[in-house]
Amino acid sequence: MQKINFGCGLCVTSGWRNFDASPTLRLQRLPFLGRVMQSLTGPLFPAEAVFGDIVRGLPESDSSADLVYCSHVLEHLSLHDFRKALENVFRVLKPGGVFRGVLPDLAHEIKMYLANPEQDACSTFMQRTYLGITSRPRGLVGFARTFFGNSHHLWMWDYKGICAELNAAGFVNVRRAELGDSEFIEFNTAEDPSRWGNCLGFECMKPEQVFTGELI
Repeated sequence: MQKINFGCGLCVTSGWRNFDASPTLRLQRLPFLGRVMQSLTGPLFPAEAVFGDIVRGLPESDSSADLVYCSHVLEHLSLHDFRKALENVFRVLKPGGVFRGVLPDLAHEIKMYLANPEQDACSTFMQRTYLGITSRPRGLVGFARTFFGNSHHLWMWDYKGICAELNAAGFVNVRRAELGDSEFIEFNTAEDPSRWGNCLGFECMKPEQVFTGELI
């Protein structure tokens, strides 16, 4: 069974193809210069991590994957890039393949904001959701940290919103997911319980038969 985990960061999963689009990963894998970059760019990516950008397209064949998983990745994409990512997930999945993921739940964060009586509730909301920027980076070092890091959230989702996007991308059987509730137990090895609390999980599939628009 071909299983893809994209946006893995430093957390790879055994038995899965683990992809991440971090420029740091690419620099650490450079011939000769890689060892130098490893000493300059912080934590080392595990050997199982492979450079791959879900927005540009993973280095995988069409209709080759049975399962695709991502954890706290989609909220770091702009709306346009998010839609390209869904398109590329759909491309690599086999007909009947399953896409599952988890990300912050905008509806939960709004509920927390509305229930917060403190005067700084707005600032707390901006910090909790990583939508706000406390200070703009200055100088070369600040620019490098911004370029190589990707901590800010660019577009957040509630279930209604992401369900509509998944349906529009061609996925079917879209449902809200909870930790460990998939009938495909292979996902259990990829899921980290600490990343599911008060978050938005989803699961969907690529149709068994995909209409290509060609008449037979």
